[in-house]
Amino acid sequence: MRTGLTKQEKTTDIWFDEKDPLIHIRTHNTDLKNRLKAYSRRYPAICKLTDEDAETGCMEFDIAKGRFSFRLTAPYSEERRNAASKAAKKHSGNLTHPIQKDVL
Repeated sequence: MRTGLTKQEKTTDIWFDEKDPLIHIRTHNTDLKNRLKAYSRRYPAICKLTDEDAETGCMEFDIAKGRFSFRLTAPYSEERRNAASKAAKKHSGNLTHPIQKDVL
């Protein structure tokens, strides 16, 4: 969807406080919108689409606390990154499509 907004203007805002049992999410992110729409259809008592702006492509949702999370992941150590790279190269023969050597 072309909205005329720049990437910098396409934001995701997440609001919550300790008192309110809901988290309010306002986003332009297509993947997040699709995931929240599907979740709200499946669990309407927990997650609701509260507003939609077709002109800008923005959607707003309210979701119960405890149903939305942030995942913090530690960065890979150089040792772990090298081990993962070696394992991927070792098992690349299991792929259904050959890897182009010039891409590596």
